[in-house]
Amino acid sequence: MNVWDIGGQRTIRPYWKNYFENTDGLVYVVDSSDEERLKECTEELQSLLVEDNLKNVPLLVFANKQDLQLALDAEEIMGNLQLMEIKDRTWTIQACSAVTKEGKMPPIPSRLFPSFF
Repeated sequence: MNVWDIGGQRTIRPYWKNYFENTDGLVYVVDSSDEERLKECTEELQSLLVEDNLKNVPLLVFANKQDLQLALDAEEIMGNLQLMEIKDRTWTIQACSAVTKEGKMPPIPSRLFPSFF
């Protein structure tokens, strides 16, 4: 399995397509404390989900920064990202905090990609 952390800065987004071929899963990390950028996050996610090389690829959304008081919970992030409208792939959302390790999951392949191994 290849894993790429390609970042979300606007200037590097045009290069994302270089990593789509043979993708087994998409992990999308959202800053749950930044309500202003959620619309942008939603638009970017929607554009990723229509890419031919990402068709039917399972999606894991991490609703990060849950340790911050102003963070939206996973259900609110799910609504903002319109995840319930996704019908063409398996998806899940996980509330988490990289700082406190809240939301630590089993290894991604066994949880998101049960048929991978």
